[in-house]
This record gives sequence, structure tokens and C-alpha cells, in this order.
Amino acid sequence: MINEFKKGLRFEKYEAEEVSPFDKLFDIFKELITYTSGDFDEAFEWLTQLDQEYNLTTPDYTLDDFLEDLKNKGYIREEIDPTNTDGSGEGNLKITAKTEQAIRQNALDQIFGKLKKSRLGNHKTKVIGQGDEHTGEYRNFHFGDALDRISMTESIKNAQINNGIGNFSLTERDLIVEETNFKAQMSTVLMIDISHSMILYGEDRITPAKKVAMALVELIKTRYPKDTIDILVFGNDAWPISVKELPYLKVGPYHTNTVAGLQLAMDILRRKRNTNKQIFMITDGKPSCLRLSDGTYYKNSNGLDSYIVEKCYNMASQARKLHIPITTFMIAQDPYLMQFIRQFTQANQGKAFYTGLKGLGEMIFEDYEQNRKKRIRGK
Repeated sequence: MINEFKKGLRFEKYEAEEVSPFDKLFDIFKELITYTSGDFDEAFEWLTQLDQEYNLTTPDYTLDDFLEDLKNKGYIREEIDPTNTDGSGEGNLKITAKTEQAIRQNALDQIFGKLKKSRLGNHKTKVIGQGDEHTGEYRNFHFGDALDRISMTESIKNAQINNGIGNFSLTERDLIVEETNFKAQMSTVLMIDISHSMILYGEDRITPAKKVAMALVELIKTRYPKDTIDILVFGNDAWPISVKELPYLKVGPYHTNTVAGLQLAMDILRRKRNTNKQIFMITDGKPSCLRLSDGTYYKNSNGLDSYIVEKCYNMASQARKLHIPITTFMIAQDPYLMQFIRQFTQANQGKAFYTGLKGLGEMIFEDYEQNRKKRIRGK
């Protein structure tokens, strides 16, 4: 007797995933510590205010309990303040490298979604060559092909066709190799504008830019570990920053020296051995500063200075000759600035996105994913 089991749909009341009191507060804390540029005291003060307004804690789990868990789990550490002369021996609480990594992962989850870590590998291209991504296409064996690329099933079938089953033999001319996609490595430099305009008009533009940088770093470290990413900031000058410095990044009282940023980005990429290179630039302001050969600064914030603008165009052209496309993410809608970026992009033959803060991360992620699928040097 045959028993048949029929499966149907069963509807149940949705129950939200249970989150521990620590995890609930830690999610909020990670967001606050990003906005305060790594200042623990300020972030915890904000958390206290939110708790008073929205009752985030309970008598069973207080903010003191949360603080103690942060210490025990290694998310914060105490640093003795050498200027403290009251003999108390108390220090300041600072976030640790473990928290910095958690902040980057939080930014990645927010901006790019819950991406899963994939196997090691690089960026697929449409070019067929030596790689580890199977295409499903076959060709005859050539001298120098790796033995592990030989498809035994197809080769035996080919031998049977060529030699017959009764007198079976397998020769070199029967061997079939499965094609694989060549995977290209990518070297990226992310330029972040930290001029004073990034916090003007009551709009915080630096925090979204900082989140994008942290998310992009975490994406590459986990999903494309053979790629490289370097981050630099530019104000009156330009300088590289480490991944560790990202959570603490702040805007300064600077003008915008776009030329210095581009020069440093190209210097960094010249030292990379990868074929595929690119520059991402996040900016909201016009170029308004140059450093002259004598070390002094030429500044002009009134409109677009033709001398500064021409230097920017020259840098864009130079990057094009080095096969380095520049993708500009312009956080501004001023028509004259958009026209400048159009001409800048044309000189480089790169790309430009005119965007607000909303969706900035998704836009950069999509462009990065698109660029990694093609060989930029062949453009």
C-alpha cells in the first residue's frame, strides 16, 4: 500500500525575531557613534536621552548593564588621561577595533543589504581566459592548459566518437577543455571631500559619505579580498587615511583642493600592479583652492575660478591617459557646478552622478559592481 503525503500551506501568526536587550541597544549605539565621529561620551549621552524619551531599557537591563557588557565584550576600553591630576585614576572610554569593525559591517548592512561573504575571487569579465569561473563552453586541448581544466566526460565521449568503442583509446587530440572566465582585480581610490561646505546649511553630508566609505571597505574585504581600496580626504590639501580612522572622520575649516586629491589618487594607483584602476570622488562643492609651487595657497570661493577649473580639467585628462576613469558623485544641484562636472567628466571620459544623500551608497555600490565586470583599460 502506497501512502501519499500531501503538503499544503500553513499560515501562522508572525512572530518577530527575538533580540536581546544588548543587541537592541548596540544597534542604536553603532549608529550614534558614527554620527559623533567616534566620541563615546557624546554617543552615550545621546543614548541616555533617547532612553529617557523612548524607554529603551527596563529595570532588568539598564544602561549601566549595557555599559558593563560593552566593556566585557571588548567593544570599549578605558584610557588613562595623563592630564588628570585629581588622583582618581579614572580615564576616558574609547571604542576598540572590534567596534570599528562592527560599525563598518553595520554600514554595509544598511547600504548594500545583507550581503553574504562569497568565496575568494576577483572580478569577472567577459574575457575568456585562465580563471576559475566555468562558462559551460568547451574547446580542444592546447599545450599549456592545466590538467584540472580537462573535462573527462567530454574527452571520453570525444574519444569514443573518434576511435570507436571496440578499439577505445584516448589521445591528446581527443582531450576537451572547459572554458573559464578570466577574473580581473580592481584597485579603487575613494576621495572624500571634507571641506567646510559638507556641513553647511544645516545638512550633515559627511556622515553619509563616511558610511559609504566604511561599507565599501567592508564589502571589498569580505567579498572581493583580492581587490584593493585606498581612501583619501581632501580640503586645502589631500592626505590618505586608514580604515581605522574612518569612524572618526570630521569636516574641517577647509576650502576644496580637488586637484590635490586627484594628484594623490593617481600617485596611489600608479603603484598598483592591477590592470583595472578607478577613482570614486564624493564632493558637494566647487574646487576653490590650489597649492602653488612656493607652498602658498591660491583660494577663491566666488563662483568658478577659471585658473582652478582649468587645472581640474588637466588632471582629468591626465587620468584618462593613464586609463583611470573617474566617477564623480556630486552632492549638489547648482546648475553651474553641474556644468563644471559635465566638462570634467568629458575630459576624463568617466561618469558622473548628480545625487542627494539618499541612495548615495546604493549608487556607488551598483557602479562598483558594474565596473568590476569589465576590463577598464580596454575602454
